[in-house]
Amino acid sequence: MALPARDIRISRRSWLLAGLTIPLFRARADEPLSVTFDGDNLHVAAPGLHFLTGKPLSRLQDASTVVFVSQLTLFDENHTIFRRPVQERLIVSYDLWEEKFAVTIRGVEFARSTPRLMSASQAEQWSIENLAISALGLAPDRPFYVRFELRAADPKDFADLMGDTGLSLSTLIKIFSQKPGPKDPSYRREAGPLRLTDLPRILSGRTRIG
Repeated sequence: MALPARDIRISRRSWLLAGLTIPLFRARADEPLSVTFDGDNLHVAAPGLHFLTGKPLSRLQDASTVVFVSQLTLFDENHTIFRRPVQERLIVSYDLWEEKFAVTIRGVEFARSTPRLMSASQAEQWSIENLAISALGLAPDRPFYVRFELRAADPKDFADLMGDTGLSLSTLIKIFSQKPGPKDPSYRREAGPLRLTDLPRILSGRTRIG
């Protein structure tokens, strides 16, 4: 099922301010972001990206719930955003007896959860590969870029994040503008220029076509 396109006009000043406030992310340069296309939506993958570490992992092992905020953005070579970015919340819990993780990804209109308890690496991979942004209306030969961002949310923001409504721009700027601590995972990756005609195609369940 395609994600809603939700093409609307966005204040370029607001998104520029959001971009300027985002700190440099601690990430290895050799961890590329790959992008696939299922005919409706774009999916990302970053096999070398690990976010169940540091303080979030410690909180999980203390039986606390941890929330991450992700954002996928499509933009052109001039860094003009031509579709509302998709923000989702990754709500992570930890089973102390099994020593495994469960994740629920909550968007504005739907939620999905891991089908079973998973190891840290499995939960990380499932989480990232189940994030998507609609490509409906994007011309097959139009060059574009994809930006993927992920931040651990402050527990003080959990009351706002655990609800069924989406993230406000002010909340998003607040989360991404806060300087991460030395043990707080935070990531930003970009891929492009890309074209739909050149991307690997996948079926439902992330099965590759060719």
